[in-house]
Amino acid sequence: MRMSDDTRSLRLRPVTRDEFDAWLPRQAAGYAKLLAASGGMSAEAARQKAEQDTRRYFSGGFATPGQLVFRVMAGDVAVGWLWLGVPGPDPDPLMAWVFEIEIEAAFRGRGYGRAAMGLAEAEARARGMTSLGLNVHGQNTIARDLYESLGYEITALQMKKPV
Repeated sequence: MRMSDDTRSLRLRPVTRDEFDAWLPRQAAGYAKLLAASGGMSAEAARQKAEQDTRRYFSGGFATPGQLVFRVMAGDVAVGWLWLGVPGPDPDPLMAWVFEIEIEAAFRGRGYGRAAMGLAEAEARARGMTSLGLNVHGQNTIARDLYESLGYEITALQMKKPV
């Protein structure tokens, strides 16, 4: 895919405190929705887990060390969000983690997700990380296809069947 001028000029901008305060509850609600949609738990259990994980990862609030939240910017226009953990939750101290990448619906299909992942990789490298990990929910085939096209490999796979 050929990059447009917009994607070549894409950059990450750290969120402001106000942006963070607005984003955090939306992120937790979106995470809970994904957990419930994956069929592993009830909506209430998913909400509780999302709130618990959010408190754990952002125990220091806006300024929690190692939790980096960015706006993905195309010029002066915010087109998405990126949450990067440096290092991530993996036992590997040199692995950063993409907890969330979201391109706003109006900007999808323009290469911003691909370009933003490149920026995430560059940010991780700049902070001394040697690899970048992420989770992708099984039903999100568009994201999985993107990550595989960028060279990400499956390192674990969970499956289930109702009985």
